[in-house]
Amino acid sequence: MNFHTLFEEHGQLLKFDKGIQIFQEGETADDIYLVKHGKIQISKESEMGKELTLRICGRGSILGETTLFNKEIIHSTSAIALTGSEVYLLSKSALELLLTEQPALLIEYLKWLQNENIKNQSLIRDLVMNGKKGALYSTLIRLSNTYGETITDNVVYINFNLTNTEIANLCSTSREMINRMLNELRKQKIITLDKGFITINDLQFLKDEICCENCPSSICRID
Repeated sequence: MNFHTLFEEHGQLLKFDKGIQIFQEGETADDIYLVKHGKIQISKESEMGKELTLRICGRGSILGETTLFNKEIIHSTSAIALTGSEVYLLSKSALELLLTEQPALLIEYLKWLQNENIKNQSLIRDLVMNGKKGALYSTLIRLSNTYGETITDNVVYINFNLTNTEIANLCSTSREMINRMLNELRKQKIITLDKGFITINDLQFLKDEICCENCPSSICRID
């Protein structure tokens, strides 16, 4: 048995249509979720109403995990289904009890949580230190590691449809700026755009531009 099996054996399977909110920032967080199928957007909203997308989660991703073993029971982010999705729901208290009864699974959870912390630190570093262009380039690299289909060593098709607004929210910038930067990459033939799908024609160019540290794909991800 692994950590994810707890959700499958003890959780409740829920279905969400595209555009349906799963939980909202500021709500009481009594449950933890595991994505079985679909794409879920995790985001925060500033007081000025600006949205920052932190993750786009797929199969196997866990949502609401920051409240586990924590007296704070308020969601710090919001979750919305980007596609028709299925998730397992397990109450926070039930999962805490199951983990304390099975130390091996608790250790597995702690290892997973540490990996998530490193992933988040890497994401914040890229958004803060590399500027708007670097934020876009690192986001494209993360998308390629998460949803990419390799065509050659340096060419990757991102098999996930994203609007420019959604990409802008991932980069913490405006849609207009993303439009300009994507068009510039397209003119340079670094990327190809086709109805919301992106093919990266020169992945190494993006990595060189941000002095990529070649983090493991388990870290350099968008989910």
